[in-house]
Amino acid sequence: FELGSRWNLDPLLLAGLGAALLLARRSPRPGLAMAAVGVLALAFVSPLCALSVALFSARALHHLLLVTAAAPLIALAWPAARPGAPGLSLAVATAVLWAWHLPALYDAALAGTGVYWLMQATLLGSAVWSWRAVFAAPPLAGGLAAILGMAQMGLLGALLTFAARPLYAAHFGTTEPWGLAQLADQQLAGLLMWVAGIIPYALAVALIGRRAWRGGLPA
Repeated sequence: FELGSRWNLDPLLLAGLGAALLLARRSPRPGLAMAAVGVLALAFVSPLCALSVALFSARALHHLLLVTAAAPLIALAWPAARPGAPGLSLAVATAVLWAWHLPALYDAALAGTGVYWLMQATLLGSAVWSWRAVFAAPPLAGGLAAILGMAQMGLLGALLTFAARPLYAAHFGTTEPWGLAQLADQQLAGLLMWVAGIIPYALAVALIGRRAWRGGLPA
């Protein structure tokens, strides 16, 4: 099919994004909040959403947009009121991300609308919680949490990259029309998570270090 024509114009989705855009204007940092809405629109409205049904690599990019782009933007746009320890939220976000990449849960998400949106909501929600805690924590704790987040993302990507066989039944036969064997598509997805997926965490470490240097965060 013509990918460029596969925009998701579901009325409920567009209404939700419109409401999010209105809410973004009330954020303490409206520019960041509207950027987050833009990332969500790219993930759910653009043809990337349709492509992610066929290609696991596109699904990996879709998840990265939620977890490492929209979530930290939301966390910065609506910062936590008080500092806290980021360990629990990081553990929950990591568990949610890894759970949805278990073959049984992933295949279930692509097979049913309710489970699909549960996947999206829990990935985004847990990631926002984790990023808010990272940015609100003292520099040492926040930087360490970001490094651990980077490590778990890289490890998941490496496991997918070096898997000896295709893992996801949902993509059996869906990748060949795009010129990719299923295992090659899975390896590309792993590389995206392993390489591109760790960049936002490295940027977070740099941001936390910069704030600490300028005295913007408590010691």
